[in-house]
Amino acid sequence: MNTRRREEVEFDCISMGEVMLRLDPGDGRVRTTRQFRAWEGGGEYNVARGLKRCFGLRTSIVTSLVRNEVGLLLEDLIYQGGVDSSEVKWRDFDGIGREARNGLNFTERGFGMRAAKGCSDRANTAVSQLKVGDVDWDALFGERGTRWFHTGGIFAALSESTAELTIEACRKAKEYGVCVSYDLNYRPSLWDAIGGKQKAQEVNQAIAPYVDVMIGNEEDFTACLGFEVEGVDHANVTGLDESHFKSMIEKVVAAYPNFKAVATTMRDVVTASINDWGAILWYEGSFYSATHRPGLEIFDRVGGGDSFASGLIYGLMELGDPALAVEYGAAHGALAMTTAGDTTMARLDEVKKLVAGGSARVDR
Repeated sequence: MNTRRREEVEFDCISMGEVMLRLDPGDGRVRTTRQFRAWEGGGEYNVARGLKRCFGLRTSIVTSLVRNEVGLLLEDLIYQGGVDSSEVKWRDFDGIGREARNGLNFTERGFGMRAAKGCSDRANTAVSQLKVGDVDWDALFGERGTRWFHTGGIFAALSESTAELTIEACRKAKEYGVCVSYDLNYRPSLWDAIGGKQKAQEVNQAIAPYVDVMIGNEEDFTACLGFEVEGVDHANVTGLDESHFKSMIEKVVAAYPNFKAVATTMRDVVTASINDWGAILWYEGSFYSATHRPGLEIFDRVGGGDSFASGLIYGLMELGDPALAVEYGAAHGALAMTTAGDTTMARLDEVKKLVAGGSARVDR
C-alpha cells in the first residue's frame, strides 16, 4: 500500500470509534454472577490497540468520554494499551449521566452449545453525540499526520451524527493521502435504532468510495452493501465455501473500483468453543488465502475479527506483501481468541511463529 513516509507523520494509524467498559463474568453468566472483570474494548479501538501492543506501531484513538470515575478508568485502560489519547473529546459529568454517559458492555464468552452473548448499555453515550465539526481533521491529518486511518460500521451506526462524521473523516483522510480501512462490522441492534438495513446500506454506500481496504464477513457485505454470498444461511453459518466468497468479492470490487483490498474472515461455528477459522484477501486483482485452521479452540471469540484487521493492516502497511498480510491477520485473530477480553494479548513473535507453522508445544 502506498502510504505517507513514517518520518513525515506523528502516527502510523489513527482509529475512530467508541471505547466501552467491558464487564466480564468470567466462566459464569451475567444474570447470575456476583463479580465482573473490567476491560476496555470497542471494534475500532481494538484495532489501534492491537497495532500498538502486538505490532509496535504508533496509534491514536478519536473518541469521546464523560469525565467521571468510569471515564477515568477507561482512560487508564487506554494508557495501559499504549494508545495515544490526545484526541479523546471529554464531556463534563452532570452527576447522573442525563446529558451524556460512558458505554458499558456486559459479555459472556460462551462455551460449547451456549453461544457467546453480549448485552450492551450504550445509549446516549458521549461518543454517540460526536458530530461534524467536533474533530479538526486538517490539524489531525495535515499537521500531526498519520499513514493510516481506520474506522468502521459500529461507530457509524451509533447515531445519525456519527454516520455523517464517518463520511467526513474518510473524505478528509483521502484529501491528505491517508490510506483508509473500514470494517463493516454490522450490528443490527445499532442500525435498527436509526433506520435498519436500509439506513446501513445508505451510509455504508456513501462511505465506500473513500475506502482503500474494506473488511467484513458474509453478513456484513450483505447487510451493509447489498452483496449476497451464495449458499450462506445467516441464521446458522456453517459449511462456508471460499469460492462463493470470491465470487461475491469480485462483484464488490467491480462496483467500487477504488478498493485496493477486500478482506473477509471465514468462521464456521461448530460450537462456541470450536470454530473453523480462515480468511481470504483480494488485493489488486488477485486472491490470497490464509492457512485454514479447522477445529480452532476458542476461549473468547470477541475481538477476533478486530485482531484479524490489525494483523492485516500491519502486513499491508509494513510488509507490503498481501500473502503475508492475510496470514498475519488470521494468525493474530486466532491467537487473540485464546485469551479473555476484547483486546489482544499476543506479541509479534507469537504471530510470526504461528504463521511459520509453529505448534502449541511449551516454550521454555
